[in-house]
Amino acid sequence: MSTANTFDATSYSAIVTGAAGALGRATALRLAEDGFAVGVLGRMSKDLELTTQLIKDAGGRAALLECDLNDPSTIDAAVESCESQLGPLWGFVNNAAMYPTIPFLETSRTQFEEVVRVNQTAYFMGAQAAAKRMVTREGGSIVQIGSITWHGGWELLSSYVTTKGAAVAMSRALARELGPKGVRVNTISPGAFPTRADEIHPNPEEYNKFVLERQSLKRRGNGEELAAVVSFLLGADSSFVTGQNIEVDGGWVMV
Repeated sequence: MSTANTFDATSYSAIVTGAAGALGRATALRLAEDGFAVGVLGRMSKDLELTTQLIKDAGGRAALLECDLNDPSTIDAAVESCESQLGPLWGFVNNAAMYPTIPFLETSRTQFEEVVRVNQTAYFMGAQAAAKRMVTREGGSIVQIGSITWHGGWELLSSYVTTKGAAVAMSRALARELGPKGVRVNTISPGAFPTRADEIHPNPEEYNKFVLERQSLKRRGNGEELAAVVSFLLGADSSFVTGQNIEVDGGWVMV
């Protein structure tokens, strides 16, 4: 397995799912800055195309990997396309997610299963598709983006919280199984970063106040700060770190 003395990100590719959003885009740009060729994975959209172009404009290598995470069977083909275009896969970041606000008693089975497909099944199948390639080289790192909401629950977000808690459990199970094969798996649980999810709140000013009252650091985080932790977990400096959940939340949750 590669170590801090031998690892060279420019020899590898990394995939970021959900790279059309603020946090996914910041992560994709940071990994490109680190030297990875970046597979930008998701449904075709102008935002996804923009992420890809921003990487190229900065001198990086990137490929747009069209994939509908509602249909996890398409993920393996997208990972294969990444390797054929950009080289051997070292990093895989499960970032895409649905964030519906529905009361638990009003959530239909169809609505719940859609969230599970994107936030849980796609994570599982994406990690599996990536790990199958990584184990052949006895090296790689998978990062799953969770959420601090799984610690104490969250009103109106039962489907989301359920799947984000599953991401932490999944990472630990995969870390245990894949560690002997040289593949590390970790979770990052972000706090309330400013994203499109803020738009679902009827009173953004009150929501911002709510967040800052609970954080130890009295400001909102930015995507680059989350991306820096992803960079650490994909890089050589974290070569002895696996099975962990890192809270990046400004001191909201302390466990």
